[in-house]
Amino acid sequence: MSQGNLFVVAAPSGAGKTSLVRALLEAMPGVILSISTTTRPARAGEQDGRDYFFVDRDLFQQRRAQDAFLEHAEVFGNFYGTPRDWVEERLAQGLDVVLEIDWQGARQVRERMPGVAGIFVLPPSVETLAQRLAGRGQDDDEVIARRMAAARDEMVHYDEFDYLVVNDEFDVALEDIKAIIRAARLGTSSQRVRQRPLLEDLLALPAPNE
Repeated sequence: MSQGNLFVVAAPSGAGKTSLVRALLEAMPGVILSISTTTRPARAGEQDGRDYFFVDRDLFQQRRAQDAFLEHAEVFGNFYGTPRDWVEERLAQGLDVVLEIDWQGARQVRERMPGVAGIFVLPPSVETLAQRLAGRGQDDDEVIARRMAAARDEMVHYDEFDYLVVNDEFDVALEDIKAIIRAARLGTSSQRVRQRPLLEDLLALPAPNE
């Protein structure tokens, strides 16, 4: 069985990253979304092992000390982390795993998994980004300005990623991401295992002078 590929997808708020990843998972067999470990309580309808792995703070800290996470962060007083063993097991099964995280998490993953492919999603324009961040128009200008500043802080790290996708037309952006995954699957390291019988037959042909 060939080794799967690991992808990190990051974007500023308002770029449409979550919708693209959701559509990707529906469109491409063999692509799964990583499940994070968290210390926050489960919400109504959430299930352990499906939505998150729910643990207490002591266990999370213990696992972090054991370097059990590919990346981790504290958000609003709760800890989140991507479990290394879970991801590596799925990759070993030949599945392609997607991490939907920010640039800081992506940087941590690159340090631990050098073969990861980073995809950064951009909005098509400043105006479109502002419209998306404004939502239903219920927030004042100051709130929107803070969201725009936070988006800029995220976007300045675009060049730390391998691929840049502009989400102008949703279907086109989705096809771009699918193309990245298809290209990774055609890489020599993946094909060497997937096409082993063919390669063995072809390379068993006699040399020209034999």
